Amino acid sequence: MKAAVLRAVGEPLQIEDVAISKPGPHEVLIRAAATGVCHSDLHFIEGHYPTALPTVLGHECAGVVEQVGSEVRTVAPGDHVVTCLSAFCGHCEFCVGGHLSLCNEPDTQRPKDAEPRLGTADSSMAQFLNLSAFAEQLLIHENACVKIRKDMPLDRAALLGCATITAYGSVVRTAEVRPGQSVAVIGCGGVGLATINAAQIAGAGRIIAIDRVAGKEQLARDFGATDFIDASEGDVWKKVLGLTNGGVDHAFEAIGRADTASDAFRMLRRRGIATVIGMIPVGQKIQLNGYELLQEKQLRGSMMGSNQFPVDIPRLVDFYMAGKLKLDELISRRIDLSQVNDAFEEMKGGTIARSVITFE
Repeated sequence: MKAAVLRAVGEPLQIEDVAISKPGPHEVLIRAAATGVCHSDLHFIEGHYPTALPTVLGHECAGVVEQVGSEVRTVAPGDHVVTCLSAFCGHCEFCVGGHLSLCNEPDTQRPKDAEPRLGTADSSMAQFLNLSAFAEQLLIHENACVKIRKDMPLDRAALLGCATITAYGSVVRTAEVRPGQSVAVIGCGGVGLATINAAQIAGAGRIIAIDRVAGKEQLARDFGATDFIDASEGDVWKKVLGLTNGGVDHAFEAIGRADTASDAFRMLRRRGIATVIGMIPVGQKIQLNGYELLQEKQLRGSMMGSNQFPVDIPRLVDFYMAGKLKLDELISRRIDLSQVNDAFEEMKGGTIARSVITFE
């Protein structure tokens, strides 16, 4: 199969022919239909987060099941599925407690002495985040995908596996936003826009979008923002306090920077909650004013939106089909696998929402 391979940090991905194994007892072979190009992949390309090399990147995919292992009961050949990087074992303390996204048991991966899922025994390739979705096919554990209804367009469905589930889960599961509460979202990229949309679905009363690109204001409003702040002018947290007469109930950091995480905390009202969705690079530290903790403010992390994706993704599909979830507007353009490096360069400019790789 054709796949986009990362062989060295800082280098462009290379389109190569990569061998792929057959499904084991609990594994599923999927023919990819579409894969989103996510900023999280860029973190690994640029070395902000470590990963084993060489590897096939990509982690936001939808496709059609081609083969299943002997013990698979959740999907069958021909099913349309969305993948999710938070593969879960189903029996550890976190899974049993309902925190599937925090599962890190090795059960969802092949043993080290087994044939690799990607590459060959003599030249194996690391699987990226349980998926490796910049490829024509994926071989994954059955608990890394979920069946969806077949009338859902697969190029839109691909965005559910990372950007949308992370945003929706952060709003509904991690922060538990309630109807009428006020929300601020820092960063209007793909995840930020999806967070604005999720806050609207959750019934937030006021939704303040914040971004350095003033041209994104109308897009943010289309996704549900009631206000927009141009972050390039500075003093963002002060402007939020002024707009809201004391701060917001919830602030979401959707970029992955220490300074904007600090801003998210400072723009809260008393007892407000700041949720960091973005991936802050390893080594960066967040600075807070200790006295603000006396106001019972909270700063939280969120791993993939604290999702329970086998439940959440079918619900999101229904939201889209009912016209409540905006996915068409989230796709800036559709590209071929060979254009993946161009998509990352465009991403760095901050002017697009999401590029989606489509496969024939």
